Amino acid sequence: MLVEIGVQGTLDELGTPLSQVTFVVFDLETTGGSHAEHAITEIGAVKVRGGEVIGEFATLVDPGRPIPPFITVLTGITDAMVVAAPPMRQVLPAFLEFAAGAVLVAHNAPFDVGFIKASCQEHGYPPPVAPVVDTADLARRVLTRDEVPNCKLSTLARVFRSSTEPCHRALADAKATVDVLHALIERVGSYGVSTLEELKGFVRAPTPEQKRKRHLAASVPSAPGVYVFEDERGEALYIGKSGDLRTRVRSYFTAGETRARIREMIGIAERVRPIVCATALEAEVRELRLIGAAKPRYNRRSRFPEKVVWLKLTDEPYPRLSIVREVKADAGTYLGPFTSARGAEDARSALHEAVPLRQCTERITTRTWRPACALAEMGRCGAPCEGRQTPDEYHRHVEDARAAIERDPGPVFAALEARMRRLSAEQRYEEAAVDRDRLAVFVRAAARMQRLRSLTALPEMVAAAPAFGGGWDIHVVRHGRLAAAGVMPKGAHPTPFVEALLATAETVLPGPGPLPAAVAEESECILRWLDSPGVRLVRVDGVYSLPARGAGRLKERIDLAYQGLEPRGTREGRPLR
Repeated sequence: MLVEIGVQGTLDELGTPLSQVTFVVFDLETTGGSHAEHAITEIGAVKVRGGEVIGEFATLVDPGRPIPPFITVLTGITDAMVVAAPPMRQVLPAFLEFAAGAVLVAHNAPFDVGFIKASCQEHGYPPPVAPVVDTADLARRVLTRDEVPNCKLSTLARVFRSSTEPCHRALADAKATVDVLHALIERVGSYGVSTLEELKGFVRAPTPEQKRKRHLAASVPSAPGVYVFEDERGEALYIGKSGDLRTRVRSYFTAGETRARIREMIGIAERVRPIVCATALEAEVRELRLIGAAKPRYNRRSRFPEKVVWLKLTDEPYPRLSIVREVKADAGTYLGPFTSARGAEDARSALHEAVPLRQCTERITTRTWRPACALAEMGRCGAPCEGRQTPDEYHRHVEDARAAIERDPGPVFAALEARMRRLSAEQRYEEAAVDRDRLAVFVRAAARMQRLRSLTALPEMVAAAPAFGGGWDIHVVRHGRLAAAGVMPKGAHPTPFVEALLATAETVLPGPGPLPAAVAEESECILRWLDSPGVRLVRVDGVYSLPARGAGRLKERIDLAYQGLEPRGTREGRPLR
């Protein structure tokens, strides 16, 4: 009888040792950031194996188009330098031959590999199918914020003491990336990574901290609600919401979670506190409230809802438009809230263009007398400080401003539109664009506030929407604040359920201003839910309506004018480049 004797394999047979892998570390310089619209101007590559350089590849490339000035400033590559360089159709086959059989490495690899693949498609070459290692992604997985403030190539080269300083030239950056790659391979060796297969799995796998903290999701229920990641002292690190808490929380401990700051947060977290909610709207509102109260360091949005400003038509004998941070219980009229003083200033400028309110900051009474400013001579102010206007004459302007804010911004729209037409006819397009942006800020702010007031002015509203499984999600809203939420089972009688929900709902005592009981984000969450399909109003205490000639009708025209244009600056007005 023949007996087959098995031989135990060596460790090398489990994969390709990294010391035997050939890496081609490359970098590109381009005319821009989109491989669909821009072209390559330089390629630099270094071939390494076992820590030794075995080849280099470097060439300028004629992009076939002018190099933008800001790219020249960044890279130092000019049109004169590439005019005699070979085009990409000649460079590409040489580079593909140089990189054949090797593992491709780049810092922020999707950018560089994307340009190479686009060039292959353009010139009829098959795209490279070699494994790709992204040193930026690898660094984010093995380095902490305490070690490096960011994972830029320049930062990593400095931290790892690269012999070459990155300078936005292809070969120099490729050489710096080689040093970074070797340092990162040394670092991942402490995690037991010694082969190419293990390195590829390490890049795709969760971090060790994510694996170690998976047990935090074990007790989280499968229900809608809010989850709070807390540190060992019970301080909230991150707050989120989900329709299925268990599934969402578990996703933080998988390879799908690649955000560096969230991975850092997971390393600090010691527990996850779930807060089960009756409905998705309740979860959304609770998330906003908890973030505003706890201000978790790893949340980026809605952390400071109180840091807003308002444009106020003041309560004084001769009112003016003032930018304030506090809403008071007076007879003032408020427009907002704005996330920045700049937005409020733009809205004020738009109003001043249409209504000749005084722009000075002194308090004026019927007994005040002082010389008028230049605005009076320009016809921009009625000069009540000199007594040129009676209180009744001035208050007609005040009522016009109040009407534009609360009911009909049409006069402001007409005044700014006429000014823009005049400026455009004089070819003063930049000034016309400034007025357009100011008008957009005002109209959008007025539309938002009028919409919010339609809800916050109601002492009570009960609304219902079809729930999963045949029941109904029912919410009680008081002065724009969610006071109660519940799910009525299928087949239950609505009257006793609604009455019980009302009896247990939060008592809401309204404060002053357009947002008497909740922040704007909460009321807007409720408004979005009210606009969703299938929602029915069960009970409304008051009139739920918008002004017939309100800002909403003009906002549609504003939004249409801005379609396809890039926003910048304030969030309220979305001014343009």
